[in-house]
Amino acid sequence: MFVEPRSTRPLLVLVLALSLASLQCNGSANNTNVASNSAAENAVVANLGYQVVNSWPHDPDAFTQGLVFVDGKLLESTGQPGHSSLRSVDVQTGKVLKKVDVPVPYFAEGIAVLNNKIYQLTWEHRLGFIYDAQNFQKIGEFQYSGEGWGLTTDGRSLILSDGSNRLRFLNPDSFQVVKTIAVLDGKRPIGELNELEYVNGEIYANVWHQDRIAAIDPETGRVKAWIDLSGLLQPGDVQDPEAVLNGIAFDQASNRLFVTGKLWPKLFEIKIKQ
Repeated sequence: MFVEPRSTRPLLVLVLALSLASLQCNGSANNTNVASNSAAENAVVANLGYQVVNSWPHDPDAFTQGLVFVDGKLLESTGQPGHSSLRSVDVQTGKVLKKVDVPVPYFAEGIAVLNNKIYQLTWEHRLGFIYDAQNFQKIGEFQYSGEGWGLTTDGRSLILSDGSNRLRFLNPDSFQVVKTIAVLDGKRPIGELNELEYVNGEIYANVWHQDRIAAIDPETGRVKAWIDLSGLLQPGDVQDPEAVLNGIAFDQASNRLFVTGKLWPKLFEIKIKQ
């Protein structure tokens, strides 16, 4: 008859023990991940207010789609076919210092500045324009899928919104998607994300037709806070129903935050109140 070698029994016991330990560890890790996700979904989202530090004139005919602060001036992208432009604007007077018209039929959207280049989206044509940041000379074009709404940068990637609750991170050389995050407030998707700005490690996003800004974690897509900007304009300041909050610019050197809207007569410097 067959006699099992004694030396294999301890080995079998060891294998079984290791397998059981591995299963327990995997189960523990899965439970930890579930708990972490659940905690993120149930985390309390802060509601923040604001204080107006300064207000200045803003072109009431500018259908603001993108706003950036660079070298002491504002760069602004304005929309609507036949009225779309890229412009440099004096902060305190609202005077347009330099302007390049975007040809019909394009509807210009968000802008970002990276590596001395200005990147400008268009709404439905899946086409973006690249300009020299110093002289506004057009030096290239790029393509992307879907619509173009808002654009910002973290210093490495271009970050694009398309009207959904998703933000795409694009390689600025190849324009390939590096990663995508879904923006959620708890379990609720936050769609119609519009103009974007990268502020102290967070993505600030206008939400179309809302008087508030979402402060978004760029790693997870979770909304960390809502900044309520209702009451910035006085009743009667604007008449057009599309004259909504849209435009965020951050002066990193001086830690100043600017906001405005489409067809708004004013630009505001604000301070966030906890």
